[in-house]
Amino acid sequence: MSVVPVDPSFATGGAEWNISGVGSATGSSSPAGGFGQMLGNQIQNVANAQTDAAGQSQALADGTATDPSDVVMSVERAQLEMQMATTFRNKGVEAIQEIMRTQV
Repeated sequence: MSVVPVDPSFATGGAEWNISGVGSATGSSSPAGGFGQMLGNQIQNVANAQTDAAGQSQALADGTATDPSDVVMSVERAQLEMQMATTFRNKGVEAIQEIMRTQV
């Protein structure tokens, strides 16, 4: 049995992935804005990714894009962010519905 080496192009540590840290794990201090601000920031990030993907797609259609792989990465990133946001929303709605069904 031979072991296939891992392709370094699959790494997600590059700047093109736009992955930020998750902060400290101590949990001793709450962020200034709390959950609402964090949620608003993430929704804004999804909107920014959608706008960036649309702009890069338009540049590709116009013929002004320099690297088609950057356009594909941008569109896929925007699609994944939208799928994740939709999943969070669905889970939140399910949780609220479950709370409403709870009998006291």
